[in-house]
Amino acid sequence: MDAALVDRVRAVLALGGVPYAELQDGVQQVGLRLLEARAKGDPPRSPAAWCAVVATRVAADWHRARRREERLGERLTALPDPPGGGEEARVLALAVADGLEALPEKQRQVLVLRFYADLPVARIAEELGVPEGTVKSRLHAAVRAMRQRLRTDEVV
Repeated sequence: MDAALVDRVRAVLALGGVPYAELQDGVQQVGLRLLEARAKGDPPRSPAAWCAVVATRVAADWHRARRREERLGERLTALPDPPGGGEEARVLALAVADGLEALPEKQRQVLVLRFYADLPVARIAEELGVPEGTVKSRLHAAVRAMRQRLRTDEVV
C-alpha cells in the first residue's frame, strides 16, 4: 500500500472508533488481507475502495473484541468466591484472564486447550495440525510468559 492509501485506511479506522494506539495494527491487518486477496489471484479492482471497506470491517472487529473482553471481565467479577479462596482467588482469576489476553494467539490457544480443556499434547497437536514439539514449545513459552506476568503484577 502506498502512503496515501495507508493514510486513508488509518482515517477510516479512526472514524470507526479504533484508538490511536491501535491504528497501526489495523493498517497492518488491512494490508495483510490485501496481500491475501492478491495471492489468491483475486486482486480488487479498486484497491482504495476495497481497503476502505476492509478497514470498516477491521474497526467493527475491534469493537466486538472489546465488548467480548468487557463481558469476560464482568463474568469473572460476578463469579462467586470459591470455597477457601475469597478475594484472593478472584484477583488471581482476573490476572490470569488479563495474562491470557496479552499472550499471542497461538500461545493462548495451546494454554487454554491444555489447562482449561485438559487435552493432552498429542490431541492438541492433532486439533491444531502442528507437530507435538511445536505444541510443547508454545506451551513452554506461554507458561513462562504467564508466570512472569503474574510475578510482575505481584499476584503470585
